[in-house]
Amino acid sequence: MKKLIVAHLGSGASMCAMQGGRSIESTMGFTTLDGLPMGTRPGQIDPGVVLYLISQEGMSPADVQHLLYHDSGLKGLSGPSADMRVLEESADPRAAFAIGYSVYRIALNAGMLAGALGGLDAFIFTAGIGENSARLRGRVVDRLGWLGLALDPVANAAHALAVSRAESRIPIYMIPTDEELMIARHALALLSARPAR
Repeated sequence: MKKLIVAHLGSGASMCAMQGGRSIESTMGFTTLDGLPMGTRPGQIDPGVVLYLISQEGMSPADVQHLLYHDSGLKGLSGPSADMRVLEESADPRAAFAIGYSVYRIALNAGMLAGALGGLDAFIFTAGIGENSARLRGRVVDRLGWLGLALDPVANAAHALAVSRAESRIPIYMIPTDEELMIARHALALLSARPAR
Protein backbone atom coordinates (compact mmCIF):
# COMPACT_ATOMS: atom_id res chain seq x y z
CA MET A 1 0.00 0.00 0.00
CA LYS A 2 1.71 3.14 -1.20
CA LYS A 3 -1.04 5.76 -1.14
CA LEU A 4 -2.68 6.25 2.25
CA ILE A 5 -4.96 8.74 3.92
CA VAL A 6 -4.54 8.80 7.69
CA ALA A 7 -7.38 10.48 9.58
CA HIS A 8 -6.14 11.44 13.06
CA LEU A 9 -9.43 12.34 14.69
CA GLY A 10 -9.36 13.49 18.29
CA SER A 11 -9.72 16.70 20.27
CA GLY A 12 -6.99 17.84 17.91
CA ALA A 13 -7.64 16.53 14.41
CA SER A 14 -5.81 16.39 11.11
CA MET A 15 -5.55 14.25 8.01
CA CYS A 16 -2.44 13.34 6.07
CA ALA A 17 -1.85 12.01 2.57
CA MET A 18 1.10 9.61 2.63
CA GLN A 19 2.88 8.19 -0.39
CA GLY A 20 5.55 5.56 0.10
CA GLY A 21 5.66 6.29 3.83
CA ARG A 22 6.17 10.04 3.40
CA SER A 23 3.70 12.86 3.97
CA ILE A 24 2.94 14.72 0.75
CA GLU A 25 -0.08 16.77 1.92
CA SER A 26 -1.82 17.59 5.17
CA THR A 27 -4.88 19.44 6.39
CA MET A 28 -2.68 21.38 8.83
CA GLY A 29 -1.40 24.83 7.93
CA PHE A 30 0.83 27.40 9.60
CA THR A 31 -0.83 26.74 12.97
CA THR A 32 -3.04 24.10 14.56
CA LEU A 33 -6.11 26.23 13.78
CA ASP A 34 -6.24 25.17 10.13
CA GLY A 35 -7.76 22.05 8.58
CA LEU A 36 -10.47 19.99 10.23
CA PRO A 37 -12.82 21.25 12.94
CA MET A 38 -11.51 20.09 16.32
CA GLY A 39 -12.67 20.03 19.91
CA THR A 40 -12.24 23.76 20.49
CA ARG A 41 -10.52 24.98 17.27
CA PRO A 42 -12.47 25.85 14.11
CA GLY A 43 -10.35 24.29 11.41
CA GLN A 44 -10.34 26.00 8.02
CA ILE A 45 -11.81 29.47 8.27
CA ASP A 46 -12.00 32.49 6.00
CA PRO A 47 -9.29 34.97 7.16
CA GLY A 48 -11.91 37.67 6.64
CA VAL A 49 -13.68 36.37 9.74
CA VAL A 50 -10.74 37.49 11.87
CA LEU A 51 -10.77 40.95 10.26
CA TYR A 52 -14.53 41.19 10.83
CA LEU A 53 -14.27 40.22 14.50
CA ILE A 54 -11.63 42.89 15.10
CA SER A 55 -12.99 45.73 12.94
CA GLN A 56 -16.76 45.20 13.24
CA GLU A 57 -17.23 43.39 16.56
CA GLY A 58 -14.50 45.32 18.38
CA MET A 59 -12.70 42.23 19.62
CA SER A 60 -9.05 42.55 20.56
CA PRO A 61 -6.48 40.25 18.94
CA ALA A 62 -6.18 38.44 22.29
CA ASP A 63 -9.96 37.93 22.40
CA VAL A 64 -9.98 36.56 18.84
CA GLN A 65 -7.08 34.25 19.66
CA HIS A 66 -8.95 32.91 22.71
CA LEU A 67 -12.12 32.41 20.67
CA LEU A 68 -10.31 30.51 17.92
CA TYR A 69 -8.28 28.29 20.23
CA HIS A 70 -10.74 27.67 23.08
CA ASP A 71 -14.35 28.37 22.06
CA SER A 72 -14.68 27.20 18.47
CA GLY A 73 -14.85 23.80 16.76
CA LEU A 74 -17.21 21.21 18.23
CA LYS A 75 -17.61 23.29 21.38
CA GLY A 76 -18.49 26.44 19.49
CA LEU A 77 -20.92 24.69 17.15
CA SER A 78 -22.65 22.56 19.76
CA GLY A 79 -22.67 24.98 22.70
CA PRO A 80 -22.15 22.64 25.65
CA SER A 81 -19.25 20.33 24.84
CA ALA A 82 -16.12 19.58 22.82
CA ASP A 83 -16.35 15.87 23.70
CA MET A 84 -17.61 13.67 20.85
CA ARG A 85 -18.90 11.08 23.35
CA VAL A 86 -21.14 13.71 24.97
CA LEU A 87 -22.30 15.03 21.61
CA GLU A 88 -23.20 11.56 20.29
CA GLU A 89 -25.42 10.95 23.33
CA SER A 90 -27.05 14.38 23.21
CA ALA A 91 -30.54 15.08 21.87
CA ASP A 92 -29.63 18.74 21.29
CA PRO A 93 -29.88 19.60 17.57
CA ARG A 94 -26.72 21.72 17.94
CA ALA A 95 -24.80 18.57 18.88
CA ALA A 96 -26.10 16.81 15.77
CA PHE A 97 -25.13 19.82 13.68
CA ALA A 98 -21.58 19.85 15.12
CA ILE A 99 -21.12 16.13 14.36
CA GLY A 100 -22.59 16.49 10.87
CA TYR A 101 -20.31 19.41 10.09
CA SER A 102 -17.29 17.46 11.31
CA VAL A 103 -18.20 14.45 9.13
CA TYR A 104 -18.72 16.72 6.12
CA ARG A 105 -15.31 18.39 6.54
CA ILE A 106 -13.53 15.04 7.02
CA ALA A 107 -15.08 13.71 3.81
CA LEU A 108 -14.34 16.94 1.94
CA ASN A 109 -10.68 16.83 2.96
CA ALA A 110 -10.45 13.13 2.10
CA GLY A 111 -11.39 14.05 -1.47
CA MET A 112 -8.68 16.71 -1.54
CA LEU A 113 -6.06 14.33 -0.20
CA ALA A 114 -7.05 11.56 -2.61
CA GLY A 115 -6.61 14.10 -5.39
CA ALA A 116 -3.14 14.99 -4.08
CA LEU A 117 -2.22 11.30 -4.07
CA GLY A 118 -3.70 10.60 -7.49
CA GLY A 119 -5.45 7.55 -6.09
CA LEU A 120 -5.86 5.69 -2.82
CA ASP A 121 -4.70 2.30 -1.53
CA ALA A 122 -6.05 2.48 2.06
CA PHE A 123 -7.90 4.73 4.49
CA ILE A 124 -6.88 4.71 8.16
CA PHE A 125 -8.77 6.01 11.20
CA THR A 126 -6.77 6.74 14.35
CA ALA A 127 -6.71 8.83 17.58
CA GLY A 128 -9.42 9.16 20.23
CA ILE A 129 -12.48 9.73 18.05
CA GLY A 130 -11.16 7.77 15.08
CA GLU A 131 -10.49 4.75 17.30
CA ASN A 132 -13.56 4.89 19.55
CA SER A 133 -16.47 6.30 17.57
CA ALA A 134 -17.92 3.57 15.37
CA ARG A 135 -20.78 5.92 14.50
CA LEU A 136 -18.49 8.64 13.19
CA ARG A 137 -16.43 6.12 11.20
CA GLY A 138 -19.65 4.83 9.67
CA ARG A 139 -20.87 8.28 8.69
CA VAL A 140 -17.53 9.27 7.18
CA VAL A 141 -17.31 6.08 5.12
CA ASP A 142 -20.92 6.54 3.94
CA ARG A 143 -19.86 9.86 2.43
CA LEU A 144 -16.78 8.28 0.84
CA GLY A 145 -18.53 5.46 -0.99
CA TRP A 146 -17.72 7.20 -4.28
CA LEU A 147 -14.02 6.54 -3.54
CA GLY A 148 -14.70 2.82 -3.25
CA LEU A 149 -14.88 2.55 0.55
CA ALA A 150 -17.36 0.07 2.05
CA LEU A 151 -17.57 -0.50 5.81
CA ASP A 152 -18.24 -3.82 7.54
CA PRO A 153 -20.72 -2.81 10.28
CA VAL A 154 -19.88 -5.81 12.49
CA ALA A 155 -16.12 -5.23 12.36
CA ASN A 156 -16.68 -1.51 12.83
CA ALA A 157 -18.85 -2.02 15.92
CA ALA A 158 -16.20 -4.37 17.35
CA HIS A 159 -13.47 -1.76 16.72
CA ALA A 160 -11.51 -4.33 14.70
CA LEU A 161 -8.21 -3.50 13.02
CA ALA A 162 -9.71 -4.00 9.54
CA VAL A 163 -13.20 -2.49 9.30
CA SER A 164 -13.87 -2.70 5.55
CA ARG A 165 -16.06 -5.24 3.80
CA ALA A 166 -14.40 -7.84 1.60
CA GLU A 167 -15.76 -6.16 -1.53
CA SER A 168 -14.48 -2.71 -0.55
CA ARG A 169 -12.19 -1.45 -3.32
CA ILE A 170 -10.20 0.48 -0.70
CA PRO A 171 -9.34 -1.26 2.60
CA ILE A 172 -10.24 0.64 5.76
CA TYR A 173 -8.32 0.24 9.00
CA MET A 174 -8.64 1.45 12.58
CA ILE A 175 -5.15 1.69 14.05
CA PRO A 176 -4.65 2.78 17.67
CA THR A 177 -2.23 5.64 18.10
CA ASP A 178 0.44 6.05 20.77
CA GLU A 179 1.70 9.61 20.50
CA GLU A 180 3.66 9.43 23.76
CA LEU A 181 5.62 6.40 22.50
CA MET A 182 6.45 8.16 19.23
CA ILE A 183 7.59 11.30 21.08
CA ALA A 184 9.79 9.15 23.32
CA ARG A 185 11.30 7.34 20.32
CA HIS A 186 12.08 10.59 18.52
CA ALA A 187 13.55 12.13 21.66
CA LEU A 188 15.73 9.04 22.20
CA ALA A 189 16.91 9.12 18.59
CA LEU A 190 17.75 12.80 18.91
CA LEU A 191 19.65 12.31 22.15
CA SER A 192 21.50 9.28 20.76
CA ALA A 193 22.66 11.31 17.77
CA ARG A 194 24.21 14.04 19.92
CA PRO A 195 27.99 13.95 20.12
CA ALA A 196 29.40 12.93 23.51
CA ARG A 197 30.89 15.75 25.58
